[in-house]
Amino acid sequence: MAGESGKRAVVEDEEQGPPLSLARRIWDQVGPVALAVGIALVIRAVVIESYYVPSESMLPTLLIGDHVFVNKFAYGARIPFTDIRLPAVREPKRGEIVVFALGRRDGQICPLDECPGFEQEGFVKRLVGLPGDRVEYRADAFYVNDERVPWQPTGATFKDEAGHEFNVVEESLPGCRHPILDHPRMSGLTNAAFTVPPGRYYFLGDNRDNSNDSRRWGTVRREELKGPVIINYWSWNNQESWASMLNPFTWVRLLWSEMRWGRIGKTYRCDAPAS
Repeated sequence: MAGESGKRAVVEDEEQGPPLSLARRIWDQVGPVALAVGIALVIRAVVIESYYVPSESMLPTLLIGDHVFVNKFAYGARIPFTDIRLPAVREPKRGEIVVFALGRRDGQICPLDECPGFEQEGFVKRLVGLPGDRVEYRADAFYVNDERVPWQPTGATFKDEAGHEFNVVEESLPGCRHPILDHPRMSGLTNAAFTVPPGRYYFLGDNRDNSNDSRRWGTVRREELKGPVIINYWSWNNQESWASMLNPFTWVRLLWSEMRWGRIGKTYRCDAPAS
């Protein structure tokens, strides 16, 4: 019996093979995590990316504290650390809400190709002018190809965080109907008529009287467009500092009183203009 037990032990040792090396044991523990992180980075680089809305320029469509996903695959994502772009699924469409890159330095904002030394920063606005369009903004009215873009009152109002009350009106861009804000006693930026150059795009904020957009800093190259906004995945009115966020009671209070649960899952497709 003892001999048989010894034989079984030898057979089991042979089946188990030599002991694993330290490197192999480390890889078995770290490898799956590293693979998961790598896949997540690839998805973020070429498929989908998150964006935090920091300003009121897109009210009432996007609120400060909205976190949205951007479809980078639609316009052709850039391969990281290269100038190579993947083939685009489609071209940008008028009326889409788009995240793109501009340059910023000491409060000045301008297109990246005009200010190559500026730090790159993400912005979100509505695409309203395509290459070749003749655009103009005057007397609180937007014109595309010498035709005034129609809008009509909805009867609703919107109050921002400073207490300013705006009228909500519905603008009907060619191919896209969406809400914008109009302050009856405030006038926003204007823009003399000009033609959008080839390969460039013209953007406006939905909060027309309080938006720093193409009326001030001009058009954006196709290369700087990251993609259209597709869905809201998180939204809260968080005014807390990062230090206070280390306190778990801060999270409980925010989730209880400042979380906008009804905005989670909201999508941002254009409605067709009324016939």
